Amino acid sequence: MSKPKPPLPSPERLLSLGRAVLDIEARAIRDLLEHLDNAFAEAAHCMLACRGRIVVLGMGKSGHIGGKIAATLASTGSPAFFVHPGEASHGDMGMITTDDVVLALSNSGETDELVVLIPLIRRLGIPLVAMTGAPNSTLAKQATVHVNVAVKDEACPLGLAPTSSTTAALAMGDALAIAMLQARGFTEEDFALSHPGGALGRRLLIKISDLIHTGSEMPTVGCDMTISDALGEMTAKGLGMTAVVDTDGRLSGIFTDGDLRRVLDQKIDINTTSIGSVMNPDCVSVAQDILAAEALRIMQDGKFNALLVVDRERRLVGVLNMHDLLRSRVF
Repeated sequence: MSKPKPPLPSPERLLSLGRAVLDIEARAIRDLLEHLDNAFAEAAHCMLACRGRIVVLGMGKSGHIGGKIAATLASTGSPAFFVHPGEASHGDMGMITTDDVVLALSNSGETDELVVLIPLIRRLGIPLVAMTGAPNSTLAKQATVHVNVAVKDEACPLGLAPTSSTTAALAMGDALAIAMLQARGFTEEDFALSHPGGALGRRLLIKISDLIHTGSEMPTVGCDMTISDALGEMTAKGLGMTAVVDTDGRLSGIFTDGDLRRVLDQKIDINTTSIGSVMNPDCVSVAQDILAAEALRIMQDGKFNALLVVDRERRLVGVLNMHDLLRSRVF
């Protein structure tokens, strides 16, 4: 006979259980402060001195934590990748070079798939940083440096499922990564280079030179051309404005859809009046090497939808509008 299902617990009971788990795991992380000693600094020194990559190893739940630690290291200036210990014994040890450092995770410190790799790591002559909850374990004793992540209790009431122990290992991995980030002088720009697809990467990497309309795509008219001619240029280029330049290509002003409405309200003859007499000469212009995020700020502060891009001699080199920034997703 199948075991009957117990009745659903009350919301209050579930909340109580959830709070108990979070309390146990929070205490496990606080207890790490007692374990934080010179071994932490030695481990960081080993990895900071690494000329190759930090190779992270771990089985089961420790493997999942190891994968996350490797990803955090790699994205914060310490090249790293995860290798499955089982696969390492069947060929993937070839991924580890004599320039690398190994970071091995095992709560017990006796994981067979890791212990069997110790002689191979020693043969390579590279540092082995062990992160375990058992200072007297095989892995801890054989390591170059042992970082203690022991916890008093697992949050699992059966004491079986890795919970507090994996949380502690993850937190210690973050501590190492961030300590090394600061030691390396890692900046926002460095972070953006490893996250070009993220919002921060776009904000810190994309320059307006990557987005502007140039050459024949720029709506441009001379000062002596009529408003009607300017309207034709605006319509053809579809940017809601046109730049007005002198005979040398230097920026003289801008004429926008809003300016056109004002001209029509004043009953000005668009077929005979020059664009130079109605343009806005106080237009904002920028250099092409500024970041798109800075261009966005300028446009938002000034409450306008287009920017003119000029060189050092104020010659027009490009045109940028708000739609270009929206497409670049620099918000």
